[in-house]
Amino acid sequence: MRFGGLIFQKWNTPEEWTRAAKEMGYSAVYFPVDHTAPVSVIDSYVKAAKDADLVICEIGIWNNLLDPDKVKREQAFSRAVHQLELAEYTGANCCVNTAGTYNPNMWDGPHPDNFTKRAFDDIVSCTQRLIDTVKPLRTFYTLEPMPWMYPDTPECCLDLIRAVDRKAFAAHLDIVNVINSPALYYRNSEVIREWFRALGPYIKSIHAKDTILREDVLTVHLDECRPGTGFLDYRTYLECASKLDENICVMLEHMTEEEDYILAAKYIKGVAAELGISL
Repeated sequence: MRFGGLIFQKWNTPEEWTRAAKEMGYSAVYFPVDHTAPVSVIDSYVKAAKDADLVICEIGIWNNLLDPDKVKREQAFSRAVHQLELAEYTGANCCVNTAGTYNPNMWDGPHPDNFTKRAFDDIVSCTQRLIDTVKPLRTFYTLEPMPWMYPDTPECCLDLIRAVDRKAFAAHLDIVNVINSPALYYRNSEVIREWFRALGPYIKSIHAKDTILREDVLTVHLDECRPGTGFLDYRTYLECASKLDENICVMLEHMTEEEDYILAAKYIKGVAAELGISL
């Protein structure tokens, strides 16, 4: 299994980038440039990662493919095409985005129509169009599960995979995003097993965060936090992840300080060592 996260150290060359990743204890990386970079730059980073035995885990799109504004929606689709092409060119494990929202103000925000048949059908048709445009053979297009849009359950994710019906469409897992109630919070070990049991070989990338239920706020308030400082059952999370492909990546995200990444990496590597799992 591979492990990675953000790199805070400044670098001037691809070799300095990979050295910084190794110093953080990473065996996987987020690709550091997008599709607008010159091909020579992209090639240099791909070569550096290969030479350092670092897996390029994922390339992000991070825009709204269901934007209610038609112009913005087509602009988002154009970027998605280019980013998926970049993932294919670099041989990244996957290219990831959220499914999309009808929220006109937040590209990843909630909206009452996000859980409708219309939303499901729009996601399917958009995903098919994207994959049919790029025709990837080496990478996969994946949707990160979210608390207020599809896919929000393992069953929904499977339904999307079946409906899209494309070999290049797979799954991304961020278990913290789908723990959106006290009931799921307290049974998160079982929730983790349910997602892995349902999606298994479809999973191409895994995000590593933690979650804590605030006891001093009404109504329900769940906060993201550094791995090891919340309630997520990391033993189960890592045990399940370790049974997948050896190049599957567990990737830290969403923290703003390098020290938090260092502490999070130490915690996750410690749990993995206790389980006899190599990262």
